Formats: sequence, structure tokens, C-alpha cells
Amino acid sequence: MNGPQLSKTERVLRIFTDVHPGEGSTALLMFANVFLILCAYYFIKPLREGWIAVSDIGGLSKMEVKAYSSFVQSVLLLFIVGWYGRLASRWDRSTLITRSTLFCISNMLIFWFLQPDYFFEALPVSGVVFYLWVGMFGVFVVAQFWTFCADVYTDERGKRMLPLIAVGATSGAAAGSWIVSSLVDSGLVATEMLLVVATLPLLVSIGLTRVVDRRTPMDTPAAAGADTKDEGLDFLLDGARLVLVSRFLLAAALVTLLTNWVNTNGENLLFRVVQETLATQATEQGVTDSRAVLEFTRDGTTAFYGNFFFWVNIVALLLQSLVASRLLKFGGFASIMLILPVVALMSYSIMALLPILAIVKMMKIAENATDYSINNTARHVLWLPVSSEMKFRGKPAIDTLYVRMGDGLAAITVLVGVHLIAMSTRSFFVFNVALVLLWIVFAIMLIREHRKAVAANTVQD
Repeated sequence: MNGPQLSKTERVLRIFTDVHPGEGSTALLMFANVFLILCAYYFIKPLREGWIAVSDIGGLSKMEVKAYSSFVQSVLLLFIVGWYGRLASRWDRSTLITRSTLFCISNMLIFWFLQPDYFFEALPVSGVVFYLWVGMFGVFVVAQFWTFCADVYTDERGKRMLPLIAVGATSGAAAGSWIVSSLVDSGLVATEMLLVVATLPLLVSIGLTRVVDRRTPMDTPAAAGADTKDEGLDFLLDGARLVLVSRFLLAAALVTLLTNWVNTNGENLLFRVVQETLATQATEQGVTDSRAVLEFTRDGTTAFYGNFFFWVNIVALLLQSLVASRLLKFGGFASIMLILPVVALMSYSIMALLPILAIVKMMKIAENATDYSINNTARHVLWLPVSSEMKFRGKPAIDTLYVRMGDGLAAITVLVGVHLIAMSTRSFFVFNVALVLLWIVFAIMLIREHRKAVAANTVQD
């Protein structure tokens, strides 16, 4: 007697990963859910860059405003994670996700109302506040989805389904970037209305979350065993201390810190090159009036990043769909862990030699696309063989404290590089090359610790 057979949908899904009978419908719901979340995020992300570009603060360059805003965002996110942890202990997962997403939607409507030269003239530091919020929204809502995903799938099933669901994330980001460009270029939707349009996919994602929640029982053995005193910031700090007594967690923390430090440095430098290029173009085109210069800068920055994010996500989608799962299957964890630092090493070396916008844009597309696809898969697979204590205590600390430490170090890099030693753009790129070499050393250390964890887990089984 034959066992359960794959449906037509599941046979199609096997192009991307190993899908078993009965898994297709839930996988598609999760795929659609993260697709909508990332689509909404990329509706508003280009607006962030344009708004911060016209938010001048006396005595600071545009790159400094962006870098210091990222650091402040990191500090605020720690308190928000602590607050979210308290809510997670009081509400079930469906209620938690529904209410937190509705709160984010309400924030989007407030910022839509406060946009410069819409209902009001440009409000002081409004661009900085919006920049802080968008960064926290992107980290918070996406992390919330992946936490939900980890609660829905077991370790074995998760290793097979995560690459497929990650395709939904990268395709949602690519679709969001393309839809924004198409709507604005066609005149169907004004730029100022993008925040309102972005609320629609988030509302649908809430419905999909509730459907999946009803289909899959909540599995909380690790959470049930946690002491209530470990909620919020205490929980994170306890996880931070755990990092110091485990070589695996220490290596994961250092790789995470260096990854974020390098990438944030790169983002700040890309922004600097964009602003320098736009300033040159404004002069060449005879744009001299202060209001016209601000409009030229805002529109030019928004247009550049809309196109940049589109190509990042298109390349990431191709890598996630066609490369990530196959590379993991045939090359193992080491191959997907090392590919990003190798790409970053080549990219920043080329940018150091040719620090012009076209080259910087191309190299950052390669780095970010690899990060959002193959390295994103590596981040999730990393935790599959380790204990529940490492997952529920060490991982939150690494995903928050050490990621934010990377942002802080990037801000310090800008402070020292701009004010103390007056580094050129080329020198900043050379410094990033040195950081990448250090990153590779700790990545190799993490690969060794991961192999030990897999071997220990195999012996226990």
C-alpha cells in the first residue's frame, strides 16, 4: 500500500527544497506571509533614505546623521525588545503578532501625516525620527515572523522548509521595490501615499498568521521552563553572560558583530558617495536655490535607493531560489557561512581601488544580495543542532545586543574617521577590508564549533 502522495503544488515546491506530503499548504501560507511583510517594508524603505537625506543637523555631515541615527536606533531597539519580551509572556503568539503589527500600522499612518511638505512643512528632525522607526520596524517585524516560523516547525522540518520560506522573503522584497517604482513612475500613486499603501499587505499578513496559528499547535517547552525573572532586558543580559562561557556562542557573537559592523560601514559609505554625487550633479545642472537643492537631493536619493533595493532583491531572490538550498546540501554549513565574507572581501577591495558610485553600487548589490539570501539561510541553520538553552537564551542576545554593538562600532568608525583623522572615502573602504579579514578568522572558528555541536547531537541521538 502506497503512503501519502505529493500534491501538484508540493511537486512544484520541490524545485526549491525537499517537501514531504502534507507540508505544502502551510509552507505556502508562511511563504505568502513573509512575502507580504517584506513587500510592505520595501514600500517604505526608499522613503527613509530620501527623508534622512534632507534632515540636516548643524555641524554634522549627512553620513554622520545616518550613522549616529543607526546607533540611536540600536539603543532604542534594546528597550523595545525588553518590552516585547514582557508582552510575549502575557499573550499567546497570535494575539501578540496581531497587536504588535497593528501598532506598527498605526505608526505608519502617523508618519504619513507628518511627511515634509505634505500637510506640514519639514518638521525639525522628523527625518531622523522616521529613520529610527523604519530601522526598528524592519528588524522587529521580520524577527517576529522568524520567531513564529521557528515555533511552527521542528528542527528537522525547519532545515528543509526554511530555504523555501526565505524565498518568500527575498521575492517579497524584490516585488515591493518593483511595485513602488512602477506605481510612482506611472503616477498612479504619489510618493506621499506609499506609507498608506504599505499598510495593506501588513493587514493581510495578520490574517495569514492567524490561519497558520490555528493549523499548528503551539510548542513552547523551552519557554515553559524559563523563569519569569528572565523576561525583557534581564533575559537578554542573561543571554549575554551565557555567550561568555560557550565557545560556540562566543564565535557566533563575534561573527554577528563583525558582519554587522562591516555591512553598516558599507551602507554609510554608499550613502556618502550618493550624497557627494548628487551634490555634484546639482551644481552641474545649475540647481542653486536651497529649497530646490533639498527637493533634488530627496528625490534623487529616494530614486537611487529604490533602484538599488530592487536589484539587491532580484539578485537575492535568484540566489535564494537556485543556490542557497543546493549549496547547503552539497557544500555543507561551511560553504554558506564563508561565502558572504569572501564576497565582502572582494567587494571592498574593488571599492577601495575605485570608490566611484557605479562601482560602489554594483559591489554593494553583490554583498547585500548574498547577505539577504545565502547568509540569511546560514544564520537560521546555525542554530539547528544546539541545545534549547542556547537557542532561547544565547540567540536573542546575539540577534539584539551584538547586532546593535556592530551598529555602535560603525557609528564610532564614522566619528573617529571624520572628526579625528579625516579619513577619505577610499581609506574607509580599506579599513573595511581589514575588518573582513578578522571576520573570516572568526567564521572559521564558528564552523569548527558548529561541527562539534552537530557531532555531539548525533551521538545523543
